[in-house]
Amino acid sequence: MLKQIIVSTLLWSTISLLTVLLFFVMLLVFGLTFLVDKNRKLLHSQCFWWSDAIFRMNPFWKVDIQGLEHIDKKRTYVIVANHQSIADILILYQTRMQFKWVAKDSLFRIPFLGWCMLLTKQIKLVRGHPASILHVYRKAITWLENDMSVLFFPEGARSKTGELVEFHSGAFKLAIKKGVPILPIAIRGTANAMPKGKMILSTDSNLSMTVLPAIETESFQPSDFTGLKDTTRTMIEQSLQQGKSNA
Repeated sequence: MLKQIIVSTLLWSTISLLTVLLFFVMLLVFGLTFLVDKNRKLLHSQCFWWSDAIFRMNPFWKVDIQGLEHIDKKRTYVIVANHQSIADILILYQTRMQFKWVAKDSLFRIPFLGWCMLLTKQIKLVRGHPASILHVYRKAITWLENDMSVLFFPEGARSKTGELVEFHSGAFKLAIKKGVPILPIAIRGTANAMPKGKMILSTDSNLSMTVLPAIETESFQPSDFTGLKDTTRTMIEQSLQQGKSNA
């Protein structure tokens, strides 16, 4: 236990210092590019080295990335991933994709991390407020119309058991409405690496992310959202089960 406390202190210190550095780098980049980078793509790209640095400076987390060949950087997607931990976004930056992600409002209030999210124009969701859900939907449409992918965690909250729970429908209705493909992503191991509500981090975690083939939606009708949702969920669930059996 003492080892875990010491390691967790070192890891949190490293993550915190890198996040502070990320914020000041973003401020500098913003000051140099705000007139020409309306979508904050250059700011978003700073999260790539931040993610790399956290994983490389942490020898206790082993990371496996698969399926990057399914990403076409010239296309716009509604990205759908399962949600286990705050570490999910860390591993999602390993895709090197440009996207805006839907995040609960409390994350925006975290010093430095939240400020980075504001600078990069992530989409704020206030849970339990119908007006906020409508705001998220409108912002997502605007970003898609500007050729910017949008990332959703359709479970709505982190899974408490690690098992996949039912998906909400919004992301799938949106993909059909705008005729953009769904890009499913399966994430494993992040719940163990950074457990919800705990400061003690795992000193032995295998994290993995699998990008699955995109699902085209151009032929879908608005009423087909349930089938699209179920298909996406099944793909992610099967990937998670396969990863569990191979572990």
